Amino acid sequence: MVALLAALLVAVVVVSMCVGERTYSPLEVARVLAGEPVPGASFTVTELRLPRTVMGLVVGVAFGLGGVVFQTMLRNALASPDIIGVSVGASAVAVIAITAFGFSGLALSGASVLGGVFVALVIYALAWRRGVHGARLVLVGIAIGAMFQSVISYALTRTSVNEASEALRWLTGSLNSASNDELPPLLVAAAVLVPLVVAASSRLSALQLGDDTAAALGVKPNTARLLLLVLAVALVSVATAASGPIAFVAFLAGPIAHRLVRGTGSLLLPAALVGALLVLVGDLIGQYALPTRFPVGVITGVLGAPYLLWLLARTNRSGGGL
Repeated sequence: MVALLAALLVAVVVVSMCVGERTYSPLEVARVLAGEPVPGASFTVTELRLPRTVMGLVVGVAFGLGGVVFQTMLRNALASPDIIGVSVGASAVAVIAITAFGFSGLALSGASVLGGVFVALVIYALAWRRGVHGARLVLVGIAIGAMFQSVISYALTRTSVNEASEALRWLTGSLNSASNDELPPLLVAAAVLVPLVVAASSRLSALQLGDDTAAALGVKPNTARLLLLVLAVALVSVATAASGPIAFVAFLAGPIAHRLVRGTGSLLLPAALVGALLVLVGDLIGQYALPTRFPVGVITGVLGAPYLLWLLARTNRSGGGL
């Protein structure tokens, strides 16, 4: 199944590079990527489609990994960064940076990352009662997220129309800002954080067995949980800084991967692949499959909202596992 997901992702990447206002063949795209000038295709592929595809791929992997780390660590499918307020917190800081200080580019990305990490630590501290449990953290996170959502609304009402419009475009979650200049910080951050998350996956596996068993295996549960939380929040915040808060990707990737793989091994790789597929397929649907173009965040929001309602009903009966 993992191999099938990887093959499907390669196919979607090829489609996203070939399809647009004008369709190019895979051979023409390959010639452009090899450095050969192809009239009409060289600019479109290298300056427009390649950055958009790479950004969608990387932010999808980041959202998928960050979400499944949260859900697995806390053993609760609702414990996703975009449900418990981390993404909203990062967005609130970014909106304030846009509307109050005029930040853009790398400065905006840095503000969003710092905001996401800060909000996650606040949620963690408020949820601490001799340790952190999934249900308590979810409830605290929802409350903190609601508070920061009101901060976003207030900031938008107190700024100019142009700045509010820019902030709203960013809040929707979109790959429209993708460019070759925007990619290096995202790629560097992903190259650092993804291996760190993979290296910490043994602690994640131990935490799945419960705190007592993890401690017996030599893992300090609270220390490991805090480390994993910081890494996952950093991944989600970096992705949010690049594309805005693309709705429900972090929330959906883990459960979908779990139902596809149906095994007892790590969900990190399947969730990363599913996250990338959700972003790229959602972007293709939003750009080319509908009469009006929509940002990818609108498409994933339409997919995620019904699933959230279903999961809430299921969690009420079964206790909230993936």
